[in-house]
Amino acid sequence: MNMNLIFTIIGTLLIIILGFVGYALGYYLGKKSIENRLKSAEEKAVKIVEEAKREAEAQKRLSLLETKEEIAKKNEEFEKVVRDKKNEIRRAEQSIEDREKNIEKKNELLTKKETKLLQRERELLLKEKTVKAKNDRLTKLIEEENLKLEQIAQLSKDEAIKILMQNLETEAKLQAANMIKQIKEEALQKAHKEAKEIITLAIQRSATDHVVESTVSVVSLPNEEMKGRIIGREGRNIRTFENATGVEVIIDDTPDAVTISGFDPVRREIARLSLTKLISDGRIHPTRIEEIVQKTTEEMDENIRNIGEDTLAEMNISNIHPEMTKLIGRLKYRTSYGQNILQHSKEVAYLSQMMADELEIENSFLAKRAGLLHDIGKAVDQNFEGTHTKIGVELAKKYGEDPIVINAIESHHGDVEPTNLISVLVAAADAISGARPGARRETLEAYIERLEKLEEVANGFNGVEKAYAIQAGREVRVIVVPEQISDAESEELSHQIARKIEQELKYPGQIKVTVIRETRSIDYAK
Repeated sequence: MNMNLIFTIIGTLLIIILGFVGYALGYYLGKKSIENRLKSAEEKAVKIVEEAKREAEAQKRLSLLETKEEIAKKNEEFEKVVRDKKNEIRRAEQSIEDREKNIEKKNELLTKKETKLLQRERELLLKEKTVKAKNDRLTKLIEEENLKLEQIAQLSKDEAIKILMQNLETEAKLQAANMIKQIKEEALQKAHKEAKEIITLAIQRSATDHVVESTVSVVSLPNEEMKGRIIGREGRNIRTFENATGVEVIIDDTPDAVTISGFDPVRREIARLSLTKLISDGRIHPTRIEEIVQKTTEEMDENIRNIGEDTLAEMNISNIHPEMTKLIGRLKYRTSYGQNILQHSKEVAYLSQMMADELEIENSFLAKRAGLLHDIGKAVDQNFEGTHTKIGVELAKKYGEDPIVINAIESHHGDVEPTNLISVLVAAADAISGARPGARRETLEAYIERLEKLEEVANGFNGVEKAYAIQAGREVRVIVVPEQISDAESEELSHQIARKIEQELKYPGQIKVTVIRETRSIDYAK
């Protein structure tokens, strides 16, 4: 009984032990199986990730290739647009050069007219000498007749007195005519001298700087990335900006800068200010562009009106139509041959008034007013057909300017004859302001070349020792060898040099040729 119990217990214990062993073995095998499956899953996951990376890399290379192709296409289109813009600019520059050539031709015609006038003046002087000789002869005949009358005794007293009175009257008329001629000659000489002094004084009292501008403006950028923002997606921003301002925006390889091109200086200035504001603001999109351009346009209109009012206040000119005031303000943004038209107009106004005051003209204030308005047509000549003088006359008539001012505007380039002295003064002041050295653009090389050619022409004559071009090329002083050139030959030499300069060179205005012959006797006291 006890043995059975012991075996039973032992068997039970063995079963329990075997159960534990089986459970442990099953747990171990299950865990091992799970670990193997996890390892297999991790390997698959690694393979999937690597495969995904390879596919992503391939997709990335494909996208990059497509992007490069798109950029190359855009660059090609942009370069084509830039080439077209440059061609347009070249055509515009050619047009300007043609205009300059036309102006040079007009200057040549004026020079020829001046030569004809000088020749006519010499002919008149010759005629005056002939008339004087005839007057002398007539006086002599009258004296001989008087002697004959004295010898005649048969005449009555009344007849002799009558004949004598007639002769005295004729002689008095001749003396009066000679006196008038002498007075005219003296007055003419004095007038020439005073005119030179008046013009010289006016030039000395006026010294105005001029700003050289062109048909383009450059806007600086904070970085190269800003160019892309200015262009916008598919060029929307730049097209909106150009349509709103009426100018062309040139974006090229220039670092950190874009160029604004346009022949209307006011529009170009509006575009420059608008683009500067957009860059500072940072918000560049079509709606914002239109807002900024509209606001800048309004500010520019106000600024132009203020400039016109300030100019009139500075010049002490009143009773100007408000629209004419705005046109005066627009002249600040207009240039001609590099000369700022507003500054030029102010200078012409001052010169005209100075000369009018020196001549004691009663309404000299009209000379200043006409000088300021003589180029008013240039404020809008880019928007209307016709010359700036024709446009200026129409504007002056429209806004009720004085007929003297209108004639000064119309005649300052010789299109019509001046009808009053003020018109002549305005034309002279305009020539002084435009022709003085440094007023208008001229390259240093061209300036030096012109002076060298003047000296070369003078040095080409026999007997010339040295020649100097002075007064900015408006006078040539020639020093001759006294042993080779006489005083009489010096006068002829100056005439020959002047004629050769006229034939071989092109120049504005006139050139004075001065021949100097000097003899020095030197000895020493010992």
